[in-house]
Amino acid sequence: MLCKVIFLLVVAMTLAVSAGSASATGCLKGAGAGAVVGHVAGHHAIAGALIGCAVGRHAAKKQAQAQARNEARAPRRTY
Repeated sequence: MLCKVIFLLVVAMTLAVSAGSASATGCLKGAGAGAVVGHVAGHHAIAGALIGCAVGRHAAKKQAQAQARNEARAPRRTY
């Protein structure tokens, strides 16, 4: 049973990462950190990687929105 769950999690993560480089922004860094934390916290590296991917993606999206907001506010000077 556990092997099936692990296999499904690996397949889901592979599909999420291979969806495209544009949609994986922040995912790889978060997945790496999440895998390490999950492993240290009790050998849950795959679950940690999946959660880390989601958190990394969310953080990257927030950063991109803040950057776009700052660029929209800043007046552009042309000399």
